[in-house]
Amino acid sequence: MAEEAAKSKPNVIVILTDDQGTVDAGCYGARDLQTPHIDALAARGVRMTQFYAAAPVCSPSRAGLITGRYPVRAGVPGNVSSTAGVAGMPAEQVTIAETFQVAGYATAHIGKWHLGYSRETMPQAQGFKTTFGHMGGCIDNFSHFFYWQGPNRHDLHKNGQEIQQPGQYFPDLMVKEASQFIESHRDQPFLVYFALNGPHYPYQGDPEWLDVYQDLPYPRNLYAAFLSSIDARIGALLKRVDELGLRERTIVVFQSDHGHSTEERAHLGGGSAGPFRGAKFSLFEGGIRVPAIISWPAGLPQGAVRPQTGHSCDWLPTLVELAGIPLVNPDIDGLSLVPVLRSGDAATPHTALHWHVGDKSGQWAVREGDWKLIGNVQDSSGGELSPADKRLFLSNLAEDQSERQNFATQHPDIVRKLQQAHEVWYASTTVTGPGK
Repeated sequence: MAEEAAKSKPNVIVILTDDQGTVDAGCYGARDLQTPHIDALAARGVRMTQFYAAAPVCSPSRAGLITGRYPVRAGVPGNVSSTAGVAGMPAEQVTIAETFQVAGYATAHIGKWHLGYSRETMPQAQGFKTTFGHMGGCIDNFSHFFYWQGPNRHDLHKNGQEIQQPGQYFPDLMVKEASQFIESHRDQPFLVYFALNGPHYPYQGDPEWLDVYQDLPYPRNLYAAFLSSIDARIGALLKRVDELGLRERTIVVFQSDHGHSTEERAHLGGGSAGPFRGAKFSLFEGGIRVPAIISWPAGLPQGAVRPQTGHSCDWLPTLVELAGIPLVNPDIDGLSLVPVLRSGDAATPHTALHWHVGDKSGQWAVREGDWKLIGNVQDSSGGELSPADKRLFLSNLAEDQSERQNFATQHPDIVRKLQQAHEVWYASTTVTGPGK
């Protein structure tokens, strides 16, 4: 009976793109690039329009998603080292993989990890039965070397062991490994965390997509080609799910880990936040408001759009509720989005959302309703900030979604309220683990 009950549970695939801009998909309004498979996922699911990453940078964003806890509470306030042997997210953190594994699911990590490069903090020690991909922040998609500062180092692993597959396109290897895992576990429920290495730099799109976008301005052309190449691999994975007859009983979550990059290695840009200010590393909307979709044809509306706020910490409690399994660790910060997903009239579950990056003096933000207060402000999209703006920036997202106007001097009462809310929240957290 227990085996039959397990078989009836829905499968879960969590697709995470890397450095994808806020509006960079056709279903989010982009008209100069093509993402037919992401758009098809939205057509078969629920698309969120005010959805937030847990952080504006890679490691803490991922920690929030897979633990359901704010990154500071998950022990990952900043980026984890990409050096072999260095620990990352504390091993005692309970992950989405451990939660679903206890409920009888087969679990796999495919792609980028960036949450620890030591034996006790790599994927298999965090609940993933199968793992394939790179442990650090990014790799060249053909050589599988991590290029940052010398010496360059190879970073491709399978089930804890370094493997060599030079010359093979990493997104294709991801689809192959994920498809094999799904095929071999098609008769039991499975969870796949499919964390792509793109459109994070290096921009390495397919030649045919580079041809399609040859008339776009640089560096948008390079970014668009890589994003469309990534979209094609998402399509290839979901096509295999369809071929196996698993789509109706498979929940698919799609999200970017944060906003687009303006780093030198990313050709100083290419992605777009549309009307929003900020990019990767910034707590302006362009750094943390991300495309997010969930699709489950058998259990959720299709072609629906939800303006309520959501947060990547919410996926864990949402998926647990949809799958009908218990939370292993109920001490989380995410809240279930199931009522919102099933009804456009449901209230936003959060009264407030919090962010804090790095140590105590790092950038932070709190949003309550339409108000958002940012402290120790950064604008990675190149906007000018006065000394006062850099200290505290109060946005009203209903009146000025572009966050060009600082309302702090006009509403000192709101500033005091939100600053106190942040201080009380931060005092309740324990900052542990690597961060910078």
